[in-house]
Amino acid sequence: MEPDEERGAALQDEALPSRPTVGDVLLAIEELWPESLAEEWDAVGLVAGRPDREVSTIVFAVDPSEAVLDDAIEMGADLIVAHHPLMLKPVNSVAASRPKGAAVHRLIEAGCALVTVHTNGDSAVGGVSDVLADAFGLTNVQPLASAADGLPEEGIGRVGDLPEVTSLGDFAELVFGLLPAVAGGMRVAGDRHGLVRRVAVCGGAGDSLFEQVRASQADVYVTADLRHHPALEAREAAVNGRPYLIDVSHFGSEWLWLTPAAAALSNVLADQQFTVDVRVSTVNSDPWDFVLTPGG
Repeated sequence: MEPDEERGAALQDEALPSRPTVGDVLLAIEELWPESLAEEWDAVGLVAGRPDREVSTIVFAVDPSEAVLDDAIEMGADLIVAHHPLMLKPVNSVAASRPKGAAVHRLIEAGCALVTVHTNGDSAVGGVSDVLADAFGLTNVQPLASAADGLPEEGIGRVGDLPEVTSLGDFAELVFGLLPAVAGGMRVAGDRHGLVRRVAVCGGAGDSLFEQVRASQADVYVTADLRHHPALEAREAAVNGRPYLIDVSHFGSEWLWLTPAAAALSNVLADQQFTVDVRVSTVNSDPWDFVLTPGG
């Protein structure tokens, strides 16, 4: 090949988009949401897929449900980043006759990898609870439960202050308006006219953190999946009615994280000179379809 032809071929190669491999994306994910921040009981990381396979489209989702997988694969996803694990507990079969096995087969047959970013995505800076705290306008934000092996600002849950005192009713309306609409709506425990400023948040199920919430002196606690007994005990242990409780959708509380998480991963990959399309699934994987209420 002549020198001019070699130069032209080199320029042509430089112009071609550089696609990351699944392994490259895993390194970027580790930079943003280190596996060391995951809880001991959790199952995070690569679930299915070849590390050397190229990736052109990544889709973020809360749940690796059947509908989410179908939607992502239809979008041409080579890799799905799901917040919730597909298989949190060990299994001894991935037969396609079972839902989890069918999901594994669907991914493999479509050539689509699956990565889980769960409690490491909760704990890291810019994680699920940080996104909630930002959405609510909180300042002086700190973790509710500090990470054992992380930075001071890393850990599960967050607590911070509203810019000004407001009523529980007005704050609850703010929360309701920010989260995606789900059939179950939102439940609130406390005096609608009670004043709040210090707010604790935990995306996903957070009724294991009541001790930390009380220690933080939060006026209100926003989380999901509040069970009857822990919530009742928290109300009975309340001082001057506080902390008030706001019980939101598990899906909704974590869905807000997807867009900033997708942007963060896209930025890291772009800094490494990779070109990839990063999207957010619009599938609502909240499990409920309708709710009955008194007089409703």
